[in-house]
Amino acid sequence: MAAPQRSSLPPFSPTTEFKFSKSPNSGWQYGQRIETTPDGQAWMEREEDGWTVIDTSKEDAKKIYNIMSSGIIPRPIGFVSSISEDGYENLAPFSWFNQACLDPPIITVACSNNSRPTKDTARNIKSTKGFTVNIISEPWIEQANMASIDTPYGVSEWPLTGLTKAPSIHVKAARVKESAFVLECELYQDVEIKHPKTDGVVSTLILGLVKYIHMRNDIIEPTKGTVDPGKLRAVGRLGGVTYSTVAGGFTIERPTWKDYGAQLGEDGTTRIDTSTS
Repeated sequence: MAAPQRSSLPPFSPTTEFKFSKSPNSGWQYGQRIETTPDGQAWMEREEDGWTVIDTSKEDAKKIYNIMSSGIIPRPIGFVSSISEDGYENLAPFSWFNQACLDPPIITVACSNNSRPTKDTARNIKSTKGFTVNIISEPWIEQANMASIDTPYGVSEWPLTGLTKAPSIHVKAARVKESAFVLECELYQDVEIKHPKTDGVVSTLILGLVKYIHMRNDIIEPTKGTVDPGKLRAVGRLGGVTYSTVAGGFTIERPTWKDYGAQLGEDGTTRIDTSTS
């Protein structure tokens, strides 16, 4: 579905409450095929329309990017603050961002070589070894989006965004004061990704070791000490210029072999006949 013209859209409705619900097919039993679930039949019937299969080695790179960014969704956004050796400060949003390891706590940011701000970010991090990742919330997404502008080298995005610098503890790069969840990171490793045909470097994968986590007290769930998603109101990235909000979720308990293993055959198949379920 293509994004409609912005002028034709209704006003934004802020997320006011994070709502939990049952999972989509809460009556599902292990081993049960999707056709037997309440809404599964309609989903599988759509397969009759066929499939489109794309050979990425024969397709235009821009088209591949558009397809993958529209299908790998929603993606978290890492709003990265970095600084060069000569003191130039940079802000840039990255939707090629995620957590890679628990212990030690490692995050990843992929910096494409196709646009100037991202090249600045990779160069800054490799030279000064420190950066911050600031999670974007609904109230200041417009400011963060402005940081994606293609500024010339040496021109900081900070004044353009209207966002506020806050001091970090371990790294020289500033935090975004408006961000309620911030990771201070030092460079753990950088990996140059080369094109298989040209051998040219097309992207730099930054692995950052998280040294400090800054959480604003009002977004912390008091019982567990973790982030309350309804209060953080994080923004995610879809395809094109479309963003998403986090307004609700559902819970599904993780299965264990202790609970289900005795009911399975030696080959892992179910011993329960679900064909008539």
